[in-house]
Amino acid sequence: MAQPAFAMERVGVLMTADQTDPREAWGVLNPASARGRDGDLYLFARLVATGNVSRIGRARVICDRVGVPRSVERLGVVLEPDQSWEQNGHGGGVEDPRITFIASLDRYVMAYTAYGPMGPKVAIAVSHDLVTWERLGPASFAYESRLGADFQLYPNKDAMFFPDPVLGPDGQPSYAMLHRPMWDLSWILEGAGEPLPIGLTDPRPGIWVSYAPVATVQADIRALARLQDHRLVALPEQPWEALKIGGGTPPVRVPDGWLTLFHGVAGELVRETVLQPKVQYAAGVLILDASDVARVIARSARPVLEAELVEEREGIVPNVVFPTALEPVSDAEAFVFYGMADSRIGVARLRRTD
Repeated sequence: MAQPAFAMERVGVLMTADQTDPREAWGVLNPASARGRDGDLYLFARLVATGNVSRIGRARVICDRVGVPRSVERLGVVLEPDQSWEQNGHGGGVEDPRITFIASLDRYVMAYTAYGPMGPKVAIAVSHDLVTWERLGPASFAYESRLGADFQLYPNKDAMFFPDPVLGPDGQPSYAMLHRPMWDLSWILEGAGEPLPIGLTDPRPGIWVSYAPVATVQADIRALARLQDHRLVALPEQPWEALKIGGGTPPVRVPDGWLTLFHGVAGELVRETVLQPKVQYAAGVLILDASDVARVIARSARPVLEAELVEEREGIVPNVVFPTALEPVSDAEAFVFYGMADSRIGVARLRRTD
């Protein structure tokens, strides 16, 4: 497999918690980004209140005279955890959004994590203006006998859509969504876990893709939340991703395929702990085949971003860099927005070097 040649250069910390706002007491992190119809760039940060209750805020990105993001102007909250399936007795909320503008639907599509009674689940909302969002509800995954597994039963997160229709496994034009179902991780702690889908021998969580046929979605936008034809895209391979990998930034089209950043996790899991203190996050690049997005054609063997700065090593969860948004500048350059130690938001410049 090819190894894409990219370099990441940090620009700086873009957003920190407003300590006068109780909704941000535990930090701001893991944002989506979207270019509005007015031409401005907007950031949709996860705002975390005391007790790990999350909301999704909206802010305008302020750039300097040469177009480099330097700060934000807060514009309020666009999504509250006000649905029963977004709430639980241990915090909960709406988390880690990724936003894609799908031109053929003339809508912004947000995939986010609803942390409800059954743990983290993928949820989907759509908007015409980035201000008012219509929930389509939790994503549903069709049962497929070839896998012998019901994806509805598993926690799932790190979801994001491709901006253009792609070919599904059945040859139909489809809207595709990357996501990360999670099997029982007791195999790490005890050496044994729950049964896996048929054909899967590695229990470590990885990146999958599922599809919604274009014709069905065009007839009813709610069909975007009903997904089928689940395919494995990638599993952990390198030491820096030894525990698990997951999706990072929504895919963007480049000459050789679809480019997306992903995160890898290594270290030690602590039993019955949500905010893991002994893991290390890093980020790499995937390029997926334009004709079959379940096929990886290039992948980073080494991270393009690791937790090195104090702001990345110290926070609610230490040693975390978590890219969730990418704003292209050209085919060879983009700005990347990422969570720093689950506490603040950084921005970096990604450059292709081959």
